[in-house]
Amino acid sequence: MNAIHELAEAGSTGYCGVSEAPKVAVASLTHVIKRYANGVLALDDLSLTLHCGEIVALLGPNGAGKSTAVKLMMGLSTPTGGSVRIFGGDPRQTATRLRTGVMLQVGRAPEMLRVSEHISIFRGYYPNPMAYADIIRAAGLAGVESRMFGQLSGGQKQRMLFALSLAGDPDLIFLDEPTAGLDVEARRGMWTQIRSLAERGKTVLLTTHYLEEADALAHRIIVINKGRMVCEGTPAEVKSLGSGTSASRSLKVIRCSTSLVVSTLLAIPGVTNVEAHGPLTSITSTQAEATLREMLALDQNLHSLEVQSPALEDAFLALTAELPSEG
Repeated sequence: MNAIHELAEAGSTGYCGVSEAPKVAVASLTHVIKRYANGVLALDDLSLTLHCGEIVALLGPNGAGKSTAVKLMMGLSTPTGGSVRIFGGDPRQTATRLRTGVMLQVGRAPEMLRVSEHISIFRGYYPNPMAYADIIRAAGLAGVESRMFGQLSGGQKQRMLFALSLAGDPDLIFLDEPTAGLDVEARRGMWTQIRSLAERGKTVLLTTHYLEEADALAHRIIVINKGRMVCEGTPAEVKSLGSGTSASRSLKVIRCSTSLVVSTLLAIPGVTNVEAHGPLTSITSTQAEATLREMLALDQNLHSLEVQSPALEDAFLALTAELPSEG
């Protein structure tokens, strides 16, 4: 109860209000090492900081250490070495946890409770919860409040889990794959709400496999691999870094209509990836000019040709491929 009173008093001034300077540190990992009992090194001297009012996308391939980093910041795990600070304190403290919201990709909720009941129960856990109507509006749940969780569609369940992460009107929000399973319209709607959270001075840590989502939302992107920091910067800076690595100094994406099959395209020197998108094929190559010459020689009817510089996805692949494997 003392922790709740302490939080309520702190909330009167706000640690991370809209009027605060944008570089206020909300969360930090400092030289963090995390080694599990089975000997797996999940994080290797990782340092990162989240600032007030920013959306940060934490990216990395499977097994990179993203989930471990988030668990440490949530207070669900402790580091083997280094320090983790949330609002300047221990993430395991009650007062700290009451100021954070979490939406997990594998989140579950009792299926026989109604949407309105879930939200009302979660609001009751916090001394200064977000208004019920604001939660419903932010999560796009108007009209389904009386439905039981088990009766919701996959996208509606995602939106309800997002609603629960907002129940305490948190200053720091962890969103793990928040738009998985949402259609395009619902995804864009959630993007709007996530942006509005940052505009209110909230800090959002986003993990996502939709790299266009990170590109569209994040003020800053942090890429990790094998538990180490690979790079950080704005989406434009990360794309620039990716195009400057030895794996992709001339990386280009070639889009065209071609009769060449995937196996033939992959056999062309420099081609690293081939994807079909309806009548068009996307070919990623580190030797774009040479690749084009060979494609044109093999398919004289090739048409609808377009060559683009790397997108965030291409930069991400190049950056994470740069780090050599251990052992």
